[in-house]
Amino acid sequence: MTNINQPISPVSIDTVRIPRFAYVLTVCIGVIGSNSLALGPIAPEVARSLGADVPSVMVASAAFGLGTAVSAIFLGRFIDRYGPHCVLAAALLLLAAGLAASALAPMLVLLVAAQLVVGVATGIALPSIYTLASMIAPAGRESETIGLVLTGWTLSMVAGVPLSAAIADFGGWRAVYFVVAAATVVACAAVRLAPVRERATGTTTSPLAALGVRGAGPLLVACAAFMAAFYGVYAYIGEHLHAALGLPLSANGLVAVSYGFGFGAAALLDRLIDRFGAGKLLPLIFLVVAGVYGAMAAASGSYTAMLVVVFCWGLANHFGLNVLIMRLTGLDPARRGAIMGLNSGVTYLSLFAGTLGFGVVYAGAGFSALPLVASGLMLAAAVAAMLAPR
Repeated sequence: MTNINQPISPVSIDTVRIPRFAYVLTVCIGVIGSNSLALGPIAPEVARSLGADVPSVMVASAAFGLGTAVSAIFLGRFIDRYGPHCVLAAALLLLAAGLAASALAPMLVLLVAAQLVVGVATGIALPSIYTLASMIAPAGRESETIGLVLTGWTLSMVAGVPLSAAIADFGGWRAVYFVVAAATVVACAAVRLAPVRERATGTTTSPLAALGVRGAGPLLVACAAFMAAFYGVYAYIGEHLHAALGLPLSANGLVAVSYGFGFGAAALLDRLIDRFGAGKLLPLIFLVVAGVYGAMAAASGSYTAMLVVVFCWGLANHFGLNVLIMRLTGLDPARRGAIMGLNSGVTYLSLFAGTLGFGVVYAGAGFSALPLVASGLMLAAAVAAMLAPR
């Protein structure tokens, strides 16, 4: 891989093409994201069907997050041993099985168990995808390739969530999981048939050893702050729009679409990262994200202004996630899988901590305080990124 700290000339960028397999990885992200975002909109129907309440149903979402975090941290190291291509195919098969079990679950406890299995599969699939994206990226187009793969999250947010709700309306909530399971099987077949050369090392790296890689610690701290800020704020936007601005719950759907479009639109500008070098840009990008949170606090009283800020939020977060992945995957190619496993583990632990911690702030000070807390976390992330050696 090209040194991420060195700018690439425009000529060299324009003479190489992004491999088609990157689009397969984009679809894989879209499938994974569709499951992770599906339960919220269909939770009332699931609760009615299984004779439970919505908070009890959302325990399945917590089980998914826990399974993802634990799997990513402790199983990510096997990506280096067996190769990300092989591991991703196996993880997608397990994911499809867990989704099918979710669709067939006759009681809530079995749905929770099935989503735990889905989380375990996701925890190994995501770092495999990010590792493959960095491996197949042509020199000079690393950021564009990773950015293209990341647009899978846009697919899941802009298309996956509305489709899940529509499918649930016409075919019931079980049909949602059957459809996502079928899409996962198709994605698995595409991965298996793709002519990708494995780069397995035959060895495994313990999570602590991966954490000891020079630069990994500060960048993972930055990841924790970055993700806690995002999940903490995003979790309470819908409630703020409904309770404080008097808008219907459906208004949150447009917020998700606005964020998704901003996140996806940023992919058109990813080549700027390759030209200027990712190493020196990460702290600056985190500072921009901090500024966006400041603007969100000021705009929290207006729905229209919030939509504009949320679009910018998606744009800035795309750049932040893209460059963070570039920095992490460039630390040690031999232990790339283990490092990306730690990254995914930290991400989902931050989801838990951010949602819980920001909930306390929201209850005591209202929504406008949340972006200010998030802005402080982003300043901490910028400092951590500056401390990481390039």
